[in-house]
Formats: sequence, structure tokens, C-alpha cells
Amino acid sequence: MADLGGTVALVTGASAGIGRHLAEGLAARGAAVAGIARGGDRLAAAMDEVAAATGARTLAVPADVTDAAAVEDAVARATAALGPVGLLVNNAGLIDAAEVPLWEADPDQWWSVVESQVRGPFLLARAVLPGMLAAGGGRVVGLASGIGTRANPLYSAYSAGKTAQMRITESIHLAGAERGVRAFDLAPGVVDTEMTRTMTMHAGRTEWTRPEDVVDLVVAVAAGELDAWSGRFLRAGVDDLDTLRATTPAGDARRLRLVPYGDGDPLG
Repeated sequence: MADLGGTVALVTGASAGIGRHLAEGLAARGAAVAGIARGGDRLAAAMDEVAAATGARTLAVPADVTDAAAVEDAVARATAALGPVGLLVNNAGLIDAAEVPLWEADPDQWWSVVESQVRGPFLLARAVLPGMLAAGGGRVVGLASGIGTRANPLYSAYSAGKTAQMRITESIHLAGAERGVRAFDLAPGVVDTEMTRTMTMHAGRTEWTRPEDVVDLVVAVAAGELDAWSGRFLRAGVDDLDTLRATTPAGDARRLRLVPYGDGDPLG
């Protein structure tokens, strides 16, 4: 089991669901963990629980990830209290309020979903990456989704946001890899959370992705075991860690690309 002692992790959406699992899983392996979420009381309670369960240093930093000033302040507070952030996990995000086609969606709610999935990760990366670069490197994980790799008729905002987030990940990789910064898209599958329980598409589901599988992948990323996969897509509950560790992907493997229409496609 990887030892993350000396690592400072910043996890957004840390008060519940996958973010809460990740905060505790990283702390249990020795990382100091700062959690960001909008609800201050719930976040503080979650971070206190993580500290009590693991003995790790934790910090609750209430902030809206789409608010630039709030994000800058949150990152500054986390860095001052725990040290430079070596692992950023962009987990926070909204989902379409109703399972309807795009033309029936409420425009403000639709856009708030896209903002949470795109502006949030952008602002966090923008605030954290200068410190990572100054320290010689670090790792960024974006909580991705299979819906980001293909369109969805009823979750158009979530699909658009997750696709854009994959482009952010690859941009970070392309600009930062030579300077020690790695970035990854990690799809958690379908974990049993408050959010997934509200989704009609998961009504009656009995098989869920284990939170431990998500945590194990993020821990492996944080430990530098999967750096060969930087700029690419990973899937908890499906990808085998030993296989990932032993594989060096080539070309456009696990990257979002257009599929050529044939051998003569000029864009191929």
C-alpha cells in the first residue's frame, strides 16, 4: 500500500459522496488533506471525522469552486496551513436537474452544471499549478465520466462539461509534463451516493462501483505509479491496477479523439 506521507492533497466536493471517500482514503495513507465544499458546517464535520479516523492533518475550506476569488483564497489558506499542494482532485460538480432533452432544460440550471464541471476545475488548476511547478511537480485528477466520452440524450450539460474537463486534463499534461506536472481523468463508475440515488437512470440499480476502487486508483496516481497514463482516461471498477502499472499506453490510447470515417479520411 502506497505511503503518501508528506503529500498535501486538495479535494473538492469533499463533504460527501466520492469526495468524502477520497478525503478519508488519502488521509488513511498518510496525506494531509484539505477539503473544499460550499457547505461549511457539513464540510467541517466531514474533515473532523476524517482526522479522527485516520490521525491525519485535515483542513476544511468552504468555497464555491466557480468563484475565482473564493478559490484563490481557499488554495492560499490550504497552502499556509498544510504546505504546497501536491495532489489536486477536482471532484466537485453538479448534474442536470431533470432527465430531459437539451431543448427542455432550464438554461440557468444547464449552464450552472457546465460551470461546475469546467470553470471549477479550471479555477482550481489555475490557483494550484503555479505552486506545483515551483515545487518541481505534482498531480491533478479530474473526476471524469463515461458520459464525457460520448453524448447522452438526457444529460447534455453533464456530458458537455465532462468532455470539456477531459480537454483541460490533456492541456495540463501537454503543458506541464516536462516540468513534472501530471494530469489524469478518472471515471469512478457508478458509486452509491446521494447524487446517483437521485438519478432516474440508476433507479433499481443493485451493482455499484466500490468506493475503495476509486480511492485505490487515486492513491496510485498520487504515489506516481501511473505517470505513464498522464493525459489519459482511467476507469475505476474496470481497470486493473497491476495492468495499468505494467502498461505504457501509446498514441491516442484512452484519449478523446475523432474516429476517421475510413483510410482516406484527411482528418484521420
